[in-house]
Amino acid sequence: MITGEFKNSLDEKGRILIPSRLRSAITGNVMVLTRGVDRCLWLFPPEEWKHISGNLMGSTSMFNARARLIQRRIIAPAIEVEIDRAGRINIPPTLREYARLNKDCVILGIENRIELWDEGEYKNYWETSEAEWQQASEELSKII
Repeated sequence: MITGEFKNSLDEKGRILIPSRLRSAITGNVMVLTRGVDRCLWLFPPEEWKHISGNLMGSTSMFNARARLIQRRIIAPAIEVEIDRAGRINIPPTLREYARLNKDCVILGIENRIELWDEGEYKNYWETSEAEWQQASEELSKII
């Protein structure tokens, strides 16, 4: 299972170290990196990405405007990245720009994916979503 919250820094070449605790939950050294929702990046194991992208493409039509939007925002920018021997991945400039990644980043393991956030963006997200979090946590009583 991929879980945990970590802080790491981008180096001058746009690489970031994926914590060993998260890497140990990943089979192989290739992941799929794409735009996420909320100005973060999503990093998936290839088999999980194949499942998600297959479901997205199989349940949408290229003749539907909203479907094309999702395909263009999530599927089109997806790229395979290799975890190097030091445990780092290289984040392409276009994806760094989308997520506004500067130097300090937050890395979240969320069971089937890893999220990469700029630390300032994540802090802002955390602060501005507090009221919504309170409402969502109340709804958990229906599940648990």
